[in-house]
Amino acid sequence: MTDLATTPRTATRGFRAGDGPPLVEAWRRSAPADAVTADRFRSLVLLDPNFDPEGLRVAVDGRRVVGAAYAVRRLTPLAGTDLEPEQGWIPFFFVDPEARGRGLGRRLLTEALDWLHGHGRTRVDFSSYTPDYVLPGLDAEAYPRAAALLGSLGFRTLYEATAMHRGLVGYRLPDHVARRLGELTALGHRFATPSDDDLVDLLALAGGHFGPDWACTIRACLTAGTPLDRIVVARDPAGRMSGWAMHGAFDGVDERFGPIGVREEVRGTGLGEVLLHLVLERMRARRAHSAWFLWTGARSPAGHMYRKAGFDSTRVFQVLRREAAR
Repeated sequence: MTDLATTPRTATRGFRAGDGPPLVEAWRRSAPADAVTADRFRSLVLLDPNFDPEGLRVAVDGRRVVGAAYAVRRLTPLAGTDLEPEQGWIPFFFVDPEARGRGLGRRLLTEALDWLHGHGRTRVDFSSYTPDYVLPGLDAEAYPRAAALLGSLGFRTLYEATAMHRGLVGYRLPDHVARRLGELTALGHRFATPSDDDLVDLLALAGGHFGPDWACTIRACLTAGTPLDRIVVARDPAGRMSGWAMHGAFDGVDERFGPIGVREEVRGTGLGEVLLHLVLERMRARRAHSAWFLWTGARSPAGHMYRKAGFDSTRVFQVLRREAAR
């Protein structure tokens, strides 16, 4: 994820069978703080129904993979029939440290952008592709040369996403949260692990109020075998599902918290804070040493709730966009 180098022997082309293992290894050399495993690369890229081998531009020096830039557009809708015909994404790019300095990063990204433009995509985001994003955006502090390169190609910051973390060793449910849980329960709110039948309302709430990618995430993790006890749902006194929180939804990582969502009309009641802590309590009972997630607004109401719960920022990602004439 940096600007890079090219030699007369360096060729760029679409992904081919046999590229996977050396590509994963080149990624590890290029961005060790954000390395992927072969199985994660398979699930995030190769098994994505929108994957097109020509969109994954691979740089090869002799027989050695020295870089890649991934462009993707929707071939199947995330929900309904919307293929977002003007929208494309670049979820990642990188160049081997030994191949940097002579323009290969620009070459790979330009090919990726040209490929998207050739398919009618005039708006390109780095890198908030859902549901299979690698990172929320660009960590400019970790990859300053990548930030400069993307800026020179016309990408501008849309907003920032903050990753957060808190330790769970010695965690206990805070007294004020326990009191609020008792008050809400006395008013008729109910908090529980969802039953199979509850999933219909959960998916409707997630997809209808928070975006189709949230519903897709929940559906995919449960289909893959994530136990229902990783989720706490809340129903209001009328029986309507009003919110949920969970962990273990992404890649089966138990210490990864989220997603969490609460209906707008019950925000500010403490229900979201209760759901957050009920899940943290369950995570600690499963002997998790920490809770972390990748994406919130640092100054949003959710961000303030997380800080109150003891979370600290770990990284800041810039979600970037480039718009071009058709």
